[in-house]
Amino acid sequence: MKNEENYIRFDWAMKRLLRNKANYAVIEGFLSSLIGKKFKIHRFLESESNQEDEEDKYNRVDILAESEDGELCIIEVQNSRELTYFHRMLYGVSKAITEYIGIGQPYEEVKKVYSVNIVYFELGQGKDYVYHGRTEFIGIHEPHDELKLSVRQNERFFGNREKDIMKRKGAADVFPEYYVLRVNDFDKIATTPLDEWIEFLKTGNISSKATAAGLAEARECLRVDSLPVNEKQAYFRHMESVRHMKSLFDTSRDEGYQEGYDEGREKGMEQGKKEGMEQGKKEGIEQGKKEGIEQGKKEGIEQGIEQGIEQGMRKRSFEIAKQMKNLGLTTEQISLATGLSSIEIEKL
Repeated sequence: MKNEENYIRFDWAMKRLLRNKANYAVIEGFLSSLIGKKFKIHRFLESESNQEDEEDKYNRVDILAESEDGELCIIEVQNSRELTYFHRMLYGVSKAITEYIGIGQPYEEVKKVYSVNIVYFELGQGKDYVYHGRTEFIGIHEPHDELKLSVRQNERFFGNREKDIMKRKGAADVFPEYYVLRVNDFDKIATTPLDEWIEFLKTGNISSKATAAGLAEARECLRVDSLPVNEKQAYFRHMESVRHMKSLFDTSRDEGYQEGYDEGREKGMEQGKKEGMEQGKKEGIEQGKKEGIEQGKKEGIEQGIEQGIEQGMRKRSFEIAKQMKNLGLTTEQISLATGLSSIEIEKL
């Protein structure tokens, strides 16, 4: 049975509550369930979007934590679709690496970075709901051979003078690691600590039977009813912004699809007739009408629908951009949400 307590959404909690040292255990528990080892937070560093402006938080929130071992972890929550999201993941990690090494410091001071991305939209294509990416060096001629660190490298970088090559760290352990949690794709009963966390991220509920590290602390510090009045009002405004953005995009998708389908079907019929007649001339009037038009219709309708849907979605993006501009959102926020360029937005 699930706990019916009303808990604070994780992205808002990251900004307002979980950066408090007393609540570190929540994020530490989440990370240990995800990456499979303890991540003891030493401090939080300045991240890309650590502003306290309410408008900057409803779509994307991120925090940058440093462990007691000097490793960095970027945790980002994104609510709306972004075509270039994978590229931004790479940029965020690269930026963290270069910003947190001092000028003149040796390369061995480059920090290990974990990039944890919690997304509430359909990112890429796949069947799973949690993905892990790491850079491994595998032999081309010996595909079962992974490049390991030397004894000296293993000792210097990880403090372990391991002579057994099979037990040594690999070159992959120096490079960044990425995690993508496609929260909306989780549709099963939680049976592991990680599943318990993803269930909470998706539903806001914490099962009374949940035992994952950090969730017990989350029950205590993430209760909506425990917030001061002004914080509770700010939280409800945040949730309304999230709902409004989701509604805009759901409407855009539905209306864009219908407009595109209607327009595409009309174009497809015209294209189908044209191609059908051309094919019919080659194979004979009767046979051509039967086979050419059918084949032409099929190909034409598919092509026309695809083009029409794309045009419809883009048309709707301009309409939504106008609405968001009227609401006072910045050009950058509108661009992130709609995919339109700043020039296109400024012309509205």
